[in-house]
Amino acid sequence: MRANAEFDVIVYGASGFTGRLVAEYLAQRHGVGGDLKWAMAGRSLEKLAAVRDDIHAPAATPLVAADADDEASVTALVRRAKVILTTVGPYQLYGNKLVAACAAEGTDYVDLCGEPTWMRQMIDAHAEAAKASGARIVFSCGFDSIPFDLGVLFLQEGARARFGAPCPRVKTRVRKMKGESSGGTVASFKATMAAAGRDPAVMALLRDPFALTPGFQGPKQPSGGKPEIDPDLDAWVAPFFMAPINTRNVHRTNALLGHAYGADFSYDEMIIAGKGERGEAVVKSIAGSQGSLGGSRNPQPGEGPSFEEREAGMYDLLFLGIVPDGRQIRATVTGDKDPGYGSTCKMISEAALCLIDEAAETPGGIWTPGAAMGDKLIARLIAHAGLTFTLEG
Repeated sequence: MRANAEFDVIVYGASGFTGRLVAEYLAQRHGVGGDLKWAMAGRSLEKLAAVRDDIHAPAATPLVAADADDEASVTALVRRAKVILTTVGPYQLYGNKLVAACAAEGTDYVDLCGEPTWMRQMIDAHAEAAKASGARIVFSCGFDSIPFDLGVLFLQEGARARFGAPCPRVKTRVRKMKGESSGGTVASFKATMAAAGRDPAVMALLRDPFALTPGFQGPKQPSGGKPEIDPDLDAWVAPFFMAPINTRNVHRTNALLGHAYGADFSYDEMIIAGKGERGEAVVKSIAGSQGSLGGSRNPQPGEGPSFEEREAGMYDLLFLGIVPDGRQIRATVTGDKDPGYGSTCKMISEAALCLIDEAAETPGGIWTPGAAMGDKLIARLIAHAGLTFTLEG
């Protein structure tokens, strides 16, 4: 972290839909001229000024022009901040120079990335530079993958307290989720699929549950790829479209923490559809609808739900851990806004602030939220971001 930077946080992409929500959240929480020094950045100062006025941020909110394709512009940007918070995706198209500059300059970085092949490329290319400079690069600081990554961490801490050891088998089951996929998520999915079509090595990484743990291959993992009855819940479960990124991040957290969950750790994520014939019908409907992310009627980058829709959203995640003798422990993580926007803008903001305030001792490197911030971030999310973390029973 650049200790004497001009700004604590620069929100890059603040004129986009999600970046605007982040800026609005920071303006409401901190204003300007208070304890947090923050700025809005993007390609157009005119658009940034319009967003600043529209979200009723103070007129004194600093605006910074930067272009993701211009190396000099990006370097100048990162030299002004302790943390760059970027919502400019797909990151495989617009993030290369920004990550490289942060790693070289010692500037912390958080994003909303759900693109595991690009993340692996960044790990291979910049992990050593980040370690040397002290930059903490933290991918996936939104709905993918903070609630899942931290949910497993929270469950395992409960397992150690209850059983004296972590659970080698953990399942995450989505009980309820109300909200939309963001235009950025859809664009990232399409870009990743296009890259996989051009390069078989990209497709191989996409299929590898340990794609983000270079040098380590754990046991064969549950596929989570087809509807089935979960015997521990006596209910039908369906594939979860975010599992291919969340599971990789959870395995990376385990590796970064010295395999705190065990080298034989097994993990999957699925959606609970219900019991009996009704559950079977629902699960088939869910499985069919998730192929629509590549379609043309999804939201475009810059688009998203209304304020009322964001406020009406929510999610409820069940984490189920099993120890070798069959005993179980369960935990719940909930969020009070729609996952892709209302909750995500709060999560990434609190992750950026956590790096500055509570996790300042985390060394440089390329991290996951769980490994870099862990319990410190959980506490912030409970206090400020509308999340709950609860052990059941």
